[in-house]
Amino acid sequence: MFELSKDHEDFRTVVREFATEAVEPHVAGWDREHHFPTDLVPRMGDLGLFGLVVPEQYGGSLEDADGGAFTSLCIAIEELGRVDQSIGITLSAGVGLGINPILTYGTDAQKERFLPDLVAGRALAGFGLTEPDAGSDAGATRTRAVLDGSEWVVDGAKAFITNSGTDITSVVTVTARTGTGDDGKPEISAIMIPSGTPGFTVEPAYDKLGWNISDTHGLSFAGCRVPEENLLGERGHGFRQFLKTLDDGRIAISALALGLITRMREETTAYAKTRTAFGKPIGVNQGISFPIADLAVMEETSRLLTYRAAWLKDEQEAGRRSVADVKQAAAVAKLYTSEAAVSATRIATQVFGGNGFMEEYPVARFYRDAKILEIGEGTSEVQRMVIAKALGLPA
Repeated sequence: MFELSKDHEDFRTVVREFATEAVEPHVAGWDREHHFPTDLVPRMGDLGLFGLVVPEQYGGSLEDADGGAFTSLCIAIEELGRVDQSIGITLSAGVGLGINPILTYGTDAQKERFLPDLVAGRALAGFGLTEPDAGSDAGATRTRAVLDGSEWVVDGAKAFITNSGTDITSVVTVTARTGTGDDGKPEISAIMIPSGTPGFTVEPAYDKLGWNISDTHGLSFAGCRVPEENLLGERGHGFRQFLKTLDDGRIAISALALGLITRMREETTAYAKTRTAFGKPIGVNQGISFPIADLAVMEETSRLLTYRAAWLKDEQEAGRRSVADVKQAAAVAKLYTSEAAVSATRIATQVFGGNGFMEEYPVARFYRDAKILEIGEGTSEVQRMVIAKALGLPA
């Protein structure tokens, strides 16, 4: 079934060593300064993290569909997320939202143009779906693209876009209305807009509650012209393409949440053994030890759900499972692990008491970072709707 192989566990060791040595010593400062470490991205590329699901011809390491490549990606996201959630989402979005749409729906020319740099970590790509007035209701997209001769003219705005404003961002793929279907519904297509295109403006970085190291911007487009061949996939299929992309992203968010839960279990266990009150370690009190036991249950459950979903994704790539199987497993995993992550940070902060409210302890940073896991890649409410529909309910 979905038990991790020795190769997967050996890979985990490599990523954990990288996260411990290259990320951990710096995250408190990066978080405090809201600094995105651009120079870390090529190092992640050198380690092969951006190319795990990409064929060798584009610089990746994917040789065949039976190697558990997506599972490896989830391991990398989990281990980075265990040290810092912002660095974990940089990889998750860089692959799942940046590389994956181009790899899945791009032409040979589009793949050859963008993928080698993205895989190597010399560049990052963004994914523009959410808008100021269209979040969970992504079908309400207002951004428009009109074909004028051999060029698309794009006007509109996107919100909360990860990896969209870094010094090495090369392209952002956005959804836009390109017409109206025979049924009267808007025709939504995906269009690639390279950085620096006239009329494409990256708004100032958001002042966020958490994920302070992650690069997140609003984007605006005013008479932004790109060649007709920048259409990604088939015209009118953009919404469908992005929904498929989100299924994979939800499993990745589950891995990110799992890394957080694991870290909270580790932090609270160590603290409960060394912190004393009334002459004894606080771990002797059931009011402390029982919630930590709950963390262990959350961690184990999250691990099983996440890697079952990742295994199903690898099985689907090999032609042995359906898209529907992956969609349901992704929603279940994302719903449980994201909500468990929020609970885990609340428990950890309570165990740490006053120290948990201090930024010198990592639980405070993870507490701020956790909430977005219930929102990004589809809210908890959206996941429940997806699950209910799969059960045949009129959700």
